[in-house]
Amino acid sequence: MTVTDEALMRGVREGDLSRLGILFDRYHLALFDFLSRMTGSRHVAEDLVQEVFLRVLKYRATYRDDAPFQTWIYRIARNARADYFTKRDRGLPLTEEVLESPDQRPGPEGEVERERDSVLLRTALLQLREDRRELIILARYQEMRHEAIAELLGIDSGTVKVRIHRALNELKETFLRLLEKPSCDAKTPPRNLLII
Repeated sequence: MTVTDEALMRGVREGDLSRLGILFDRYHLALFDFLSRMTGSRHVAEDLVQEVFLRVLKYRATYRDDAPFQTWIYRIARNARADYFTKRDRGLPLTEEVLESPDQRPGPEGEVERERDSVLLRTALLQLREDRRELIILARYQEMRHEAIAELLGIDSGTVKVRIHRALNELKETFLRLLEKPSCDAKTPPRNLLII
């Protein structure tokens, strides 16, 4: 039987630091993916993942039993990212290198078309406002439930649903606008746009 994240974190809070390694194994890739998509830099994301787990260790006594661990650690990740940019007094320019998951490689059929669509989708996502990009990343890439996102952002789940819907519509419009540019040499939109 798998031990829950919450039980592991309670153990860490009570001094069993070996359990932090299990939590790291469970969350470091998802956090890296989230942070790299939010910052636009793999290098910054690597540093921030380390910072997140340092903060988990440092603030372990503040973990509440009634809080889902996933929400708590993503709140730490959001704060670490915000602190990173505040300390540098400027935001790093977003790049397109990080929006595709490293595990999702296109198959041999339609590779060129999929790569073009992937680049355009990454570009479109980077053009969204940060709050809308974050919602799409949390819901689609991190597969967080609306309730968990609502708790993380401090809003109700109905609002999350509406905002995600609007963000996806804006992403689709931006993608289609980019697709229509003459340099794209494209004729039809991708079939799986909303799966991203």
